[in-house]
Formats: sequence, C-alpha cells, structure tokens
Amino acid sequence: MTATAIPIQTQSTQLRPLNILRDLPAVADLVEACFSGTMDADGHRYLQQMRRAGQDNTFLRWASNAVESVSMPLTGYVWVEGSQIIGNVSIIPYKRREKKYYLIANVAVREDHRRRGIGRALTVAAMEHIRRKNAHETWLHVRDDNPGAIELYRSLGFVEQARRTTWQAKPDRGADPARLGVTFTRHSARDWPEQQTWLQRLYPNVINWYQPINWLNLRPGLGPELYRIFIEVETRSWAVHTDGRLSGVLTWQPTYGSSDRLWAAVPPETNGSALTALLLQVRRALASRSALTLDFPATEYQSAIEAADFRAVRTLLWMRADETQQHESRTS
Repeated sequence: MTATAIPIQTQSTQLRPLNILRDLPAVADLVEACFSGTMDADGHRYLQQMRRAGQDNTFLRWASNAVESVSMPLTGYVWVEGSQIIGNVSIIPYKRREKKYYLIANVAVREDHRRRGIGRALTVAAMEHIRRKNAHETWLHVRDDNPGAIELYRSLGFVEQARRTTWQAKPDRGADPARLGVTFTRHSARDWPEQQTWLQRLYPNVINWYQPINWLNLRPGLGPELYRIFIEVETRSWAVHTDGRLSGVLTWQPTYGSSDRLWAAVPPETNGSALTALLLQVRRALASRSALTLDFPATEYQSAIEAADFRAVRTLLWMRADETQQHESRTS
C-alpha cells in the first residue's frame, strides 16, 4: 500500500511551525506545566535558558538562521487554540560523520486538551518535516512510565533500540567505600583494552550519534593525558583490580551548567561490589561538586548503584523510526 502524504499546512489551521522570535517563553511554560513533576535540576535549568533566549534579540536573530545547523531545539511545531499554545513538538538536528540525525523532543499537550489526537498530529508534523530533510535516522525518547506515549510512537513506526536509566547522587565526604574491602589501584594504560571493550558495550554505537564518546578523554596513559591538558579537558579516573584482574573503572568528567558526568566501565554483571565502591569513592573524592550523573543501561547493576546511594531519576526508551513502517502508519 502506498500512502500519499498530506502537506502539513492543510492538516489543521491550529498547527503551525514554531516561531522562535515569539514562541519560546510560552513553549517553556507549556513544557514546565506538562513535565515539572518528573523534571530534574538540569531540566529546570534548560527551561530557564529557553526563557532567557526568548528575551535575547541577538540570540534570536542568530538562531533564526541556524535552526538546521546546531543541536538545539530551534525548530518544531505548535498547536494553537484561542491564541494560546496548548501543544508543542521540538525537532533537534545532529550531524555525525556526514550523516543527519533528528531527535523529536518536548512533545507536550496541555492536560485539559489531551486525548484529542493533538500529540499525534504534532509528532506526524515533525516526522514529515524530517522526511523532507532527507534524514539518515529519526529518533525520540520517552519515559518508561508513559505507556500511552509509548503506544503512540509504536503506532507511528518507532521501534525501541535501547532502554537507559539516569542515576544521580550528591557528593558526600562521608561516603565510605572502605567498608566493602575493595582496594583502588592506579588506572594504567594496561587497563585500556578491557576498559574500552566494556565501554563499547555499555554505551553502544546505536546511540553514539547523541552521546559520542571521545576515547582520548577516557583513555589512560601519558599521550592522552597531554592531549587533555592541551585542549583543557579535565577528567579523573579510579580503578579496581580483584585478584590481579581489572574489575572496574570509573571516570569523572565535569560539565558546566549541568550535573557532572560519570563513565562506568564494568564487565557483564557480577556481584557489583567494585562498581558500588567506585561510585562511593567518587562521591567522597568530589565532595565539593554539586551533583553526579551516571547514564547506564536499565536494570544492569541496579542493586550495586542503589547501594552507593544513587537515585534513579528516569528511565528512557530510545526509539528509532522504522522506515519500512512509519510512512504508512503516519497517514493511517
């Protein structure tokens, strides 16, 4: 069956492209109203930045010419009723190795207007927009506790590719890794082949377009260390060896404007004591920092991470559009 796509402009007079010159504050208010109950500190910071951007004329002039070249939510669609924005979808472009990826994000509909098909119409509009851009892949992510949205996206041809949990903890001088009887060792170049293998499994290529790993930022040894000094990238790593074999490495990488990032390299799940000890060690060693974030495959090492007093903030399903199904699903 071959379906004929209907131009977005004719689908509804209430659906229109996002106008960054005037819509950003209202969209920020809508996203906050829809997601404030599940939003972490980074999410609230993102909304503040959106509101500030909406009042910055210099930024808005630049952004109006950069919507397809930067990985920011500068384009999308809104649903308007009675001059009020009651629905939104953002379209964020990424470019990796000359391939174009698009992330559909911030699909939000005001609570008193839901179950009318507005979320579906916004998502379809985004998909049609991306199709015209000849994207290599179209992605979105959705919380695992939102079954209605998951079913909607599946009906539009999106297929789950990964399920990942974001864990966060506050640094704490009182964290006590010593109680686990684990000995921390020097992170050496000899560790790297095994560490890289574990990292590749835990941070798979399928989502590498979104969170690419710069291996030189994580690799031990004099050469990588000099490289990091030259480009002014700060990292710290801790390693654990058990019976002469590497059993885990944790690398801290500070970020500015959001929680610091942790990269964990551990083998397929064992008893977890090495990972728990590493997480406790980093909480103690970095007591002056504000927050630590670990992105990890959902359900893996869950007990070990919780034992280090990390809290699960959210679990996201990463879904990719199946090009063999999505075109027919969008117009059915």
